[in-house]
Parts: sequence; C-alpha cells; structure tokens
Amino acid sequence: MKHIDVGMMQYRQLNEQIRESKAKQFILSSVTGQRYIGCAQKDKTITINGTPGNGLGSYLDGATLIVNGNAQDATGDTMNEGAIIVHGSCGDGTGYAMRGGKLYIRDSAGYRCGIHMKAFEERQPLLIIGDRAGSFLGEYQAGGTIIVLGMNQEGKAPVGYFCGTGMHGGTIYLRCDTLPQGLPPQVAVHDADEDDKALLFELLDEYCALFKLDKAQLLASHFYVLSANSTTPYRMMYTHV
Repeated sequence: MKHIDVGMMQYRQLNEQIRESKAKQFILSSVTGQRYIGCAQKDKTITINGTPGNGLGSYLDGATLIVNGNAQDATGDTMNEGAIIVHGSCGDGTGYAMRGGKLYIRDSAGYRCGIHMKAFEERQPLLIIGDRAGSFLGEYQAGGTIIVLGMNQEGKAPVGYFCGTGMHGGTIYLRCDTLPQGLPPQVAVHDADEDDKALLFELLDEYCALFKLDKAQLLASHFYVLSANSTTPYRMMYTHV
C-alpha cells in the first residue's frame, strides 16, 4: 500500500508515480481536481480522497478506482475494463464511449452519460447510476447496459429529455413508474418481465453490496426497459444486417 499526499501536484507527475511504482494499492489524499487520474491503468487499486478532475479513469484497462466523494466530467471516458466506484455524484459525459468494465455511481450524474457506449464479445460495459441522470442519457448507445435507479425520485422518471436519442444497441433500465417525456423513435420500451428482473438481480449484486442497498426491495419496484427500435434507420447506419 502506497500513500500519496497529492495537494497541488500536477497530474502528469501523479500518474507517473503510480505507473512506475511496484505497489498495487494506492491511497491518494488531498486530491484537488487533478485530471486523468488512473488513465489507462491496468492492475492497480487506487482510492481517491478529495475531488478528482475531468477524465478520471479514461482508457482504464483493468484497474479499480474508488472515489470517496464526487467526480467531475468524463469519468470513465473510453474505458476498456476495470471498475470505477464513486461514493457521490459525477458530472457530464460520464461513461462516454465506454467499451468495457463497470462504472458505479452512488448518487446522480450529469448530461450525456453513456453516450456512444459499445460492446464486443465478452466486453460488456455496465453503468449504474443510483439516483438521476441528465438529458441525452445513452445517446447513440450501441451496446452495454445502463441502469438508473431513481433512488430519490419517488417513482418519477429518473432521466432528463432525449433519453436514447440515436440508440442502435444495448439496453437501458429505468426504475420508475412514469416514462420519460419525449422518448425518440429510435427507442422501444417495455415493462420489465421476469427474465429482465433475473438479469437485473445479477447486474445489481455488486452495486448493492458496495453501497449497502436492499436489492430485493429495489427489484420489487417497477422498471422500464429501453432498447433499440428495430425499425429505426440508425440500426442500418451502424450495423450490418
């Protein structure tokens, strides 16, 4: 275990220390907005005390990042695998172009989360947001899974406008009683059935354990399932059929 008191250290210097160290576990204290922490890291566990800046865990390639607080924009940008766990909220563009790994947010996230998310074979990215996400969630989503639990929304739609615009793959699960307004024609919707709930049971297991949530109580709620509408022209633009 290696402890680094970050303070005003420049992010390049910080990432270089982490990369060159033989230690596998790190605790970063007094983090003050440094960008790109954990960028492309493969096999380390980094616990962050403070507020990391934009691009946390960008291109992450197998490491685990734990944030005891909030994160800013573009968390998990183009991450390949590994895990980012945020004990707070995230900013805009969270999970942008995510193509593998797990991104768990205890509270809320900003606009355009999970846009351009994609999957390939065993790499199936998973983004779980505990409370609410802003507009354009899952814009141009091509694969992977997004779950928004609406913990403090009292059954209201836990997303903003234009959810799933341009969606041509993947799945979005929304825990709510009311559909978001103005879903685009690229999105097909159905109520979660027993098969959906069985899959959610597995996908939520680690998340609920980390944040000490009652999984059974969550799954007793109503979920909507959003997927790509097979008649949408976006499917023809992005895939071969």
